[in-house]
Amino acid sequence: MTNAYDLAHKRSLQDPAGFWGDAAKEIDWYKPWDQVLDASNPPFYRWFSGAMCNTCYNAVDRHVEKGRADQAAIIYDSPVTNTIRTYTYREVQDQVSRLAGVLAGLGVVKGDRVIVYMPMIPEAAFAMLACARIGAIHSVVFGGFAANELATRINDALPKVILSASCGIEVSKVIPYKPLLDHAIELSDHKPSHTVVLQRPQAVAEMQAGRDLDWADAVAKATPAACVPVAATDPLYILYTSGTTGQPKGVVRDNGGHMVALKWSMKNVYNVEPGEVYWAASDVGWVVGHSYIVYAPLLNGNTTLMYEGKPVGTPDAGAFWRVIAQHKVETLFTAPTAFRAIKRDDPDGDLLKTYDLSHFRTLFLAGERSDPDTLKWAEDKLKVPVIDHWWQTETGWAIAANCMGLEQFPVKHGSPTKAVPGWDVQVLDEGHHQAPAGQVGALVVKLPLPPGTLPTLWNADERFLSSYMEEFPGYYKTADAGFIDEDGYVYVMSRTDDIINVAGHRLSTGAMEEVLASHPDVAECAVIGVHDTMKGQLPLGFLVLKAGVKKPEEQILKEVVALVRERIGPVAAFKTATIVKRLPKTRSGKILRGTMQKIADHQDFKMPATIDDPSILEEIEEDLTRIGYAKARPEAE
Repeated sequence: MTNAYDLAHKRSLQDPAGFWGDAAKEIDWYKPWDQVLDASNPPFYRWFSGAMCNTCYNAVDRHVEKGRADQAAIIYDSPVTNTIRTYTYREVQDQVSRLAGVLAGLGVVKGDRVIVYMPMIPEAAFAMLACARIGAIHSVVFGGFAANELATRINDALPKVILSASCGIEVSKVIPYKPLLDHAIELSDHKPSHTVVLQRPQAVAEMQAGRDLDWADAVAKATPAACVPVAATDPLYILYTSGTTGQPKGVVRDNGGHMVALKWSMKNVYNVEPGEVYWAASDVGWVVGHSYIVYAPLLNGNTTLMYEGKPVGTPDAGAFWRVIAQHKVETLFTAPTAFRAIKRDDPDGDLLKTYDLSHFRTLFLAGERSDPDTLKWAEDKLKVPVIDHWWQTETGWAIAANCMGLEQFPVKHGSPTKAVPGWDVQVLDEGHHQAPAGQVGALVVKLPLPPGTLPTLWNADERFLSSYMEEFPGYYKTADAGFIDEDGYVYVMSRTDDIINVAGHRLSTGAMEEVLASHPDVAECAVIGVHDTMKGQLPLGFLVLKAGVKKPEEQILKEVVALVRERIGPVAAFKTATIVKRLPKTRSGKILRGTMQKIADHQDFKMPATIDDPSILEEIEEDLTRIGYAKARPEAE
């Protein structure tokens, strides 16, 4: 029997113009499109060409005009400053239009770039929306990013203005941003004409006369700016993602297709109705923050939650439950690493029992592979659907998901379920032929990509082609490896460069991580492939144990080796693992497996700009030395 998902997915591939043209009726346009899909210059496809629109109008002003003026638009919850503030749609409109007026007064016009270098505070969202309001292109750089990394982004985006804050706060540590910003401008060849700095009481910044403006003072004096119509195909933002060359890639997002896809996803993927409280526990520095803290919830008329805190330590592993209970959150979207941290500190979920989560409906996980053990733990404790879904910075929204607003399918642990409507996901083998069900290969998407995805890279069309389009002609290369089973469920096992070759056998490190994570004493884990002269590569496991484990470490290591041998087989050649205090991660929670591999293989490595705490790499080196691996050294900056 055909269900709503099957009908939607089939139509989206057979009649993309009709499918997305209907979805676009949920957006207000100044001028309709000439073509829903312009396929005249593949693989540079364009959506809604000829249309004129404004993203800020659709996210803010139309709600004020159509009855949501007094509804909460943004709830700011900051345990690190002990602050909770709510902004209605009318208040957001006032703040955004005034900040847009500040930018206009500084000479920012349609097409100019503005860098946003801010912590998780409402003004970061105001900054993004203010740029969108006047047709400027924003580029958000994670607050606290190293000066040299910020400088490379300044040189690539060439911003006229930088919007920033005096500091960010990491648990109890204050991170001054202004010295980093000043040093980045000093390092960069391009110099912005002005910076606008929000002074926070935790660290007041020194201002440079003539260049730096005080945010509060400038906004108070500004004349509010109106929304400026832009082409649907004009860029809304640039978001830099790490490149293999060390030079970041500027992912471009358009205005029209982006709005249509995100608005459609709120109901059909997340099953969220206008007016409900939606929380994406991420940061505006990452794509999740762009799509599901700022744009999608506001386009859908939701109340979105901005949380300046951590899943643990602000103050404890019950932090998320407190936020959900206090603000009546219906849907939470976060990374699996957040739940691994909660599970590690409160394995029995005792803190959860002290909060009323009766209104909470669904948990969505993304950003990295969701290991089945963590997913099952969340299901058991929360008693609601826990939905893994798969997407990337480049795609802007989900490639595969259990589309809760269309048809809820049975969960298969380890799979983000099926391709979302609009996505033709396939698996190709090394000969570029379609792989049979169950066989691991390269996960690709047949072109054209749906709306909301990257149309190109900023000022780098050739790099766009070489990075994503050339290896599999007619397909987008996700650089993820996996398989599709006989029921159409997608399994994302690892990045293609994380498939290791052990004596000619292609093995997924993700599959081994699933086994390690299933051990009752393991809180989180990582598996990398290390060089071996006999077998090419061998797997090496890293384990972080749950709090309060009393069992001897040697026994746990023997048990996990036996588990991998039992569930994957001797072919995996999994013989070595080590217990570590913590794993090196990016600020968004992704484990730095590539860096760990370089350390284990005695290769020089560049300190990742996105690393959360560089001192963890020294601990990893010590652990590797203890089990017989020599030390590598970071490359000189």
